[in-house]
Amino acid sequence: MRFFKDLSVSAFSAGFVAVLVGFTSSVAIVFQAAQAFGATPGLISSWMWALGLGMGLASALPSLWWRKPVMIAWSTPGAAVLAVAGAGYSMNEAVGAFIVCALLMTLAGATGWFERVMNRIPMALASALLAGVLARFGLQAFAAAQTALPLVLLMLGTYLVGKRALPRYAVPLTLLVAILFVAARGELAWGAVHFSAAMPVFTMPVFSWQAVVSLALPLFVVTMASQNLPGVAVIRATGYELPVSKLITISGLTTLVLAPFGAFALNLSAITAAICMGREAHEDPARRYTAAVSCGAIYVVIGLFGAAVTGLLTAFPKELVAAIAGLALLGTIGGGLAAAVRDESHREAALITFLVTLSGVTLSGIGSAFWGVVAGAVALGIQRIGGRPFAGKGIAAAVKIER
Repeated sequence: MRFFKDLSVSAFSAGFVAVLVGFTSSVAIVFQAAQAFGATPGLISSWMWALGLGMGLASALPSLWWRKPVMIAWSTPGAAVLAVAGAGYSMNEAVGAFIVCALLMTLAGATGWFERVMNRIPMALASALLAGVLARFGLQAFAAAQTALPLVLLMLGTYLVGKRALPRYAVPLTLLVAILFVAARGELAWGAVHFSAAMPVFTMPVFSWQAVVSLALPLFVVTMASQNLPGVAVIRATGYELPVSKLITISGLTTLVLAPFGAFALNLSAITAAICMGREAHEDPARRYTAAVSCGAIYVVIGLFGAAVTGLLTAFPKELVAAIAGLALLGTIGGGLAAAVRDESHREAALITFLVTLSGVTLSGIGSAFWGVVAGAVALGIQRIGGRPFAGKGIAAAVKIER
């Protein structure tokens, strides 16, 4: 009952926007990954069933238990790796690789080594990482004006007026106005919506060392470096204290259980987590967990009715999705930048982290989030050579959120 008391329009809207952004930005990559292994339409539907239920339950249940926002998502860079490396492997070998990856993630969480590494990253670098990851969405929001100027201007104007008159409801109001605008112009692709229930399809795993080396290990590395690392940065930079090792273990075990049905890799979310953990979700940080629960509930519905809901979400114009994501993340981007440059002793290293992360560079299949932290850590280490070490805080939360 407390959940319904804490729930608000802004929190539910944040959960919906998180799902909208998460799905429309990467669902096509997931489809490509499944097709790389020769997936039939039935198997693709099973993948959506497994991913939807996995993300939904692993987000909603821990959020309700701890009353803090927990956001689990599929590994988008992992799906990209599978789409490229999957040629020549059967679906059975792919499932075997998913299981090996899940076991490695579970081991990383159970041993606590990943959290220990994260705790050594200065708060300034974590905040810069967060700002760099999210800033690309902010840029895309305004770049969308090149192809949909009236829509973007309308959304920006609605957001600014909403922040002045009804700050708590600025984002849901902007989303509503945008949907009405594109619907009136006939720009919603309703033809993509087909109502049908998703059915799970079990695939017997086959284990081979070739699939482990070519699929499982790259999937594990990019998921930990490009997804879980910025995911922890979001949690800590927004001031929440959550048991990171337990969350990694939960995501690994969930992947393990659902891997035979198509859940290739579940991990901590970064982009969608920032939407549900920011002030736009709720002014009271102790009630933002309702946004994560709402997001999880929608994920479960997507899992049960994968084809229909995926079609509904992809019916929105890409400019609308880009603009609402950027506007919803403005506050978090600003907060991350402010925290990154606050400490002068860490400022230059933090800026390097921010710029490398923002660049989007990918080396050896690993995304810019990882290389941004590496570059910032190297810069900070060089600054400290031969001098007195700077007093810096670890990635521990700057603000404690009470239940």
